[in-house]
Amino acid sequence: MTDEKLTTRQRILRAANRIVLKQGVMNLTLENVAQEAGVSKGGLLYHFPSKEALVEGLMRQLTDDFNAQLDRDSGSDHAGDWLRAYVRMTFALDQETNNLAAGLLAAATMNPELLSPLRESFADWQNRIEEDGIDPVIGTIIRLAADGLWLADLLGFAPPTGELRQKVLNALLRLTQKEEEP
Repeated sequence: MTDEKLTTRQRILRAANRIVLKQGVMNLTLENVAQEAGVSKGGLLYHFPSKEALVEGLMRQLTDDFNAQLDRDSGSDHAGDWLRAYVRMTFALDQETNNLAAGLLAAATMNPELLSPLRESFADWQNRIEEDGIDPVIGTIIRLAADGLWLADLLGFAPPTGELRQKVLNALLRLTQKEEEP
């Protein structure tokens, strides 16, 4: 979608994304975002009355985009479908998304309340896993493993790569298969 077809709010969020990705979260100022979005500071403040509200908006956008993709990818009503989509998506997050998430998490450390959208999403994801038709304990272990991989990727904590990464993904996906009752 071109910037001309976006709402003002969407243009502001895109501009903020670009600033975080290109210049870092320290340059995420209301003035810089307004200029990048081509709106007045008053126009920006109408949609995001503070930098904290802007960071929260970016967090919500990040989780909303992830949720929308999850809903598209989870497909049918077979046991474990939703969790398999979650695992695949977590393993496939691109560097740009991780860089944005890292910047937003860094900004949120100044005000832990800004993590609320992320906390809400993780709580929702956990609930969906528990209702996905497989053992909730196994489902939770799988989610925690996928989340751990995401953090390893995000922070450069020796994430597995290549063949090992693929084998880890395959092993987690196998664990999502509900065993047939005898």
